[in-house]
Amino acid sequence: QVQLVESGGGSVQAGGSLRLSCAAFGYTYSSDCMAWFRQAPGKEREGVARIYIGGGSTVYADSVKGRFTISQDNAKNTVYLQMNSLKPEDTAMYYCAARWGRCSPGIPAQYEYPYWGQGTQVTVSS
Repeated sequence: QVQLVESGGGSVQAGGSLRLSCAAFGYTYSSDCMAWFRQAPGKEREGVARIYIGGGSTVYADSVKGRFTISQDNAKNTVYLQMNSLKPEDTAMYYCAARWGRCSPGIPAQYEYPYWGQGTQVTVSS
């Protein structure tokens, strides 16, 4: 059974950095698509970034472009989200998600991803 486990969340001040990790259990990364989503209180879940494991191509939401970096470590079956220059509006629960096969173009959409982690909280104070 596929299991995704996120870690690395926490509380930081604006301008700080965090690195989130998403470890996969029950399968091995190959030519799959991995994504990070976030959901702030009272808001809908939104796609933040995605990476195609097979080729490494990435896509970012405009709100995080230039500040966040998604990357992979196939040897560890782990995907990361490096978050720099954090802002209070980045405060949310962050989730990683997986789907088999190539990524769709553009920002990831919830309905495309059948596998989800439990989430890790990121809080940015001003």
